[in-house]
Amino acid sequence: MSNDYKKYLAELFGTAVLVLVGCSSIVAAGFGGAFPIGIIGIGLTFGMTVTAMVYTIGPVSGCHLNPSVTAAVWAAGRMKSQDAIWYMVAQLAGGILGAFVLYLILKGKITGYDVAKQGLGQNGWSAFNVEAAILAEFVGTLIFTTVILAVTGTKGSTPIAGLVIGITLMIIHFAFIPVSGASVNGARSLGPALFVGGVAVAQVWMYLIVPTLAGALAGWLVRRKIFDV
Repeated sequence: MSNDYKKYLAELFGTAVLVLVGCSSIVAAGFGGAFPIGIIGIGLTFGMTVTAMVYTIGPVSGCHLNPSVTAAVWAAGRMKSQDAIWYMVAQLAGGILGAFVLYLILKGKITGYDVAKQGLGQNGWSAFNVEAAILAEFVGTLIFTTVILAVTGTKGSTPIAGLVIGITLMIIHFAFIPVSGASVNGARSLGPALFVGGVAVAQVWMYLIVPTLAGALAGWLVRRKIFDV
């Protein structure tokens, strides 16, 4: 297998793991029904899953797991356009795969499980308006991707980069879950939305577009030396 295909397969695998484990913490582990304290469990799960994947597939693909991160790395001039496109395709496919595996697990619940009613850990907004959700996703993603570019850049590269990235994702969840679900990742949002349907699908556009634009802005700021990392 060529190195390119290994990178794409690593991104598919890592993103599937992120969606499966992260969303399972919401619906199977019950953190989603235990707000506000459940936010801690969800944030820890997503953050530490990313950390685990950084040290697992990071040496292969860089462990983006997220179109927003790929957009940031590409806009910073650190990867080719063709690679960026295939990374995003692999991530979206991985998100769908992870959601599908979780769907199969939940359908095996003895008492039954209605995905349309009980959800699949999908993102969405209801307590806040769409403008607030957009702002939360944009700012959260800008922070997240800027940190990633900093700790993986020539000036900030560090052996504990994976831990820093995971902790950053965790605290973004703490801050923005009540507003927008704290996706900061279109692939994480797309998979569950496709299986849940309804409002989840109607709102998924925001999670595909806004975080990706925020990631691209972070990369542009780094490339222009406004953030010199």
